[in-house]
Amino acid sequence: MDSINIPELVERLGSEEDAVRKMAVFKLQSNIGDPSFADVFIADGGLTKLRYLTLHATGNTLAYSLTSFSRLLEVDKGWDYVNQQLVERVVELVVTHPLVNILRGAMSILVSIVSHPHNMSSKSPESDAFGFRALKPAISIYPQFLEMLVSRLSSADHALCANALQLINSLMREAITNDSQTDWPKFIKKLQDLGVIKAVYTLMQSTALQDLAHPLLEFQALSKALLRKWKEIPVDLGRSDHRRALKALHLASNPERPSDPVENGDDDAKRRHNPEKWRRLGFESETPAWEFEEVGFLGMRDLTDYVKKHEDGFQKLLLEQSTKPTEQRCPIARASLAVTEILYEHFEVDKSDLDDVKSYLALESRSGFEKVFKPLILQWSCLHISGLQAFFRLWAATGAELEDFVKVVELVRILLEAVVGGATRTKDVKEVEDEIEEFEYQRLRQLQMELLELTYEDTWGHHLRQVRDELSHEALQFVKEQRIRCLLQGAWFPNGLSYKAEGAPVTKLDLKRSVPSSYRFVKLSHNRRYLHYADFDSQGEDEPGLESLRDKIDLSMVSSVASNVSSNSDSDSSTSTLKTLPQPSSSTKITIHGYISSVASSSEASHRRTRSNSSKSINARKEVVLLILYPQSHSLASEWLDGLLMLLNQQPITAETNTLISLVSNYGLKIRLLNVRFGDDSPLACEEPEIPSREGLDEDYYYDVFGGI
Repeated sequence: MDSINIPELVERLGSEEDAVRKMAVFKLQSNIGDPSFADVFIADGGLTKLRYLTLHATGNTLAYSLTSFSRLLEVDKGWDYVNQQLVERVVELVVTHPLVNILRGAMSILVSIVSHPHNMSSKSPESDAFGFRALKPAISIYPQFLEMLVSRLSSADHALCANALQLINSLMREAITNDSQTDWPKFIKKLQDLGVIKAVYTLMQSTALQDLAHPLLEFQALSKALLRKWKEIPVDLGRSDHRRALKALHLASNPERPSDPVENGDDDAKRRHNPEKWRRLGFESETPAWEFEEVGFLGMRDLTDYVKKHEDGFQKLLLEQSTKPTEQRCPIARASLAVTEILYEHFEVDKSDLDDVKSYLALESRSGFEKVFKPLILQWSCLHISGLQAFFRLWAATGAELEDFVKVVELVRILLEAVVGGATRTKDVKEVEDEIEEFEYQRLRQLQMELLELTYEDTWGHHLRQVRDELSHEALQFVKEQRIRCLLQGAWFPNGLSYKAEGAPVTKLDLKRSVPSSYRFVKLSHNRRYLHYADFDSQGEDEPGLESLRDKIDLSMVSSVASNVSSNSDSDSSTSTLKTLPQPSSSTKITIHGYISSVASSSEASHRRTRSNSSKSINARKEVVLLILYPQSHSLASEWLDGLLMLLNQQPITAETNTLISLVSNYGLKIRLLNVRFGDDSPLACEEPEIPSREGLDEDYYYDVFGGI
């Protein structure tokens, strides 16, 4: 401000030479945002000349003038010079002018005008100079204004795109807040018909999100506000638009019409009246208005939108349901209202993104975009239809009845949470619709059970955690003993593999037909301190005794047990530890490493050494391979590998053993829970469940322990 002579600048704005005016207004646009500068500028009469340039200048002079005027309005100055003439001029520029730098300034001015606070109760002419009302006369002159505004959203210039979206946001907010009950829905519908939803949805999924983050977040918040406003509008049959919506719903259901009119008026009225006019559509009563109480007019919009887009499917579904008993019919209307409520809760519509400080903080980092932006909320209608059709499929797949309505609703809720909640920002709505349609029922049931377990964990976790830890330790000790007993029982292992007895060359087919040249029987001693083994030419029917196993390994000298056994069990293997494959596998190997002492390691004195004393001698010796085993199945490999590890006080590593530990622990927990009493002194006190009667049942039943059915 000190370096600029404001009176001279104002004088240059009124120069007859365009170059002088251009330079003056160019300097002005970078300084007018300072409130103190703006006050001096207005006091020297500069605002009159700036307004004149805004109305009559062209080219870059016009662009700089529009920018200067918009920045002056941003510091809340110059509102006395905003009138209908200025508004019409700016709207004209938005509609007719192609230059980006001019369009940016023009839209910024309109954003300030529409967003400027005003008193709705005031009837003075000045009150019409602000808000959406200020633009209506100009829009009537240029009816293509909104269409041009929406088209700017696809501009390659991100700044212009942001300004256009900001202006749309201002118009929407003003309409929702201050327009009458009949005007704002028409305006919103006009914007939607012009494609604003599709344009903003594309922007939310684009890579230009960084430059458009704030106006896009505001549009998302306005979309939520719009949904809230529709939900808060009660369905009132006294309103003509609500009556028309319900009548259209009834007519789309293809109601039966009387075929034989009767001359008697009373009889004709009775014939025309269907006692299940609304119940056949899925309502609970013949007065459907009260059933929209939870979701309001939003629920009616969603239901009528589905019927309008899928009228043939709607009529076919009603025809199918009419052939079923009443308790087995799918309540279409109630299902639609339930899906609306599910989506409303999922997107947290009652929570405004603009009021959440975390949303703005997330915008500072690109990684936060995935959390803040939810493009799928703009595809509300598509998601509602997909969710409703999923309800119909689940109703048929589960053979549900009316008393199961809440259960099916819960399945749909889990489905939408899994698919819609798990969708990334860039995932297209068509992919989401396909995933909802193809989601398997069994997978959905699995998700439901997992959520149920999490719910129990949240509710009872602090009571059960100690019990679960105790049972896990007991299960580990139980499985450890079982694995060690497998070692005490002993097992046969192939000692070496040869491909052919003849001297013919080995082929690829022969590699698959490899046979062991000899067998090795390995067995743990009764005192669990030695591993005995011996080699045999063939695998005998009777297991050899310890006295016939000449070689042995002192387990106190074993340093480690290594293996290439996969942590994932074979698809054919089960929790049974006795299962073996018919053919030996040469790829699985268990290697036992240990130390060989220069002195006799088998003496009794060496076994009485403490671990601290023996560690010094072990470090001085060389580690060698003591024994190699080739298990013939994954189950055998799991038994011996984890058995050896647990014998050395190490943790098991194979999936089969860990699954067995988990199985034993979980069943132990369930058995413990059977002892819970439903009393006031119990930490798990709740309402005692009703125990089913065994009347008419016999003892012919079994337990599906491993879930094989």
